[in-house]
Amino acid sequence: MDQTARPTLVFATHNAHKVAEVQALLGDAYHVKSLTDIGCHEDIVEDAPTLEGNARIKARHVVEHYGLDCFADDTGLEVRALNGAPGVLSARYAGPGKDSEANMDRLLADLSGAHDRSAQFRTAICLIRSGEERLIEGVCAGAILEARSGVQGFGYDPIFRPDGHDRSFAEMTTDEKNAISHRGRAVRQMVALLHEAAE
Repeated sequence: MDQTARPTLVFATHNAHKVAEVQALLGDAYHVKSLTDIGCHEDIVEDAPTLEGNARIKARHVVEHYGLDCFADDTGLEVRALNGAPGVLSARYAGPGKDSEANMDRLLADLSGAHDRSAQFRTAICLIRSGEERLIEGVCAGAILEARSGVQGFGYDPIFRPDGHDRSFAEMTTDEKNAISHRGRAVRQMVALLHEAAE
């Protein structure tokens, strides 16, 4: 399909790698653009109390200010022994600096002595296409390790081991992680919806 004829879909992120990943999954059905691509450099304040709320804020901002179909995601780590914390505050658990090492240190300290270390990563996607809003969720259940293991990935990956596996996310290749991850599952659901709509 001619690129100019493809509908544009904005991914509310400045991360070019994430955009390329979704573009590969969508193939020729849509032309995926980042916030950078559309000239959106303003700070979109994500102050909702839920992952779904933050995803909705970002997607609606693009639709309202740029008039383009959009999807946005937000991800959190939810730990059962901490009543679902850090959750929506995952990136800022140890403070506003979004320091992954400090976040892991705090989580390990908070779980010190805990017998139940079960947790899940959850990604919420808000997709707005032709004025219709859809919420999509992807979940990966697992457990928090007692110490870091592995050097791949980012965020809490070195201390999260997904159920059914003997390695942390940080010990997996990107492809291995994407095949089972919360975000991979949510994105694949969204891609399936978009392919259905494009048929």
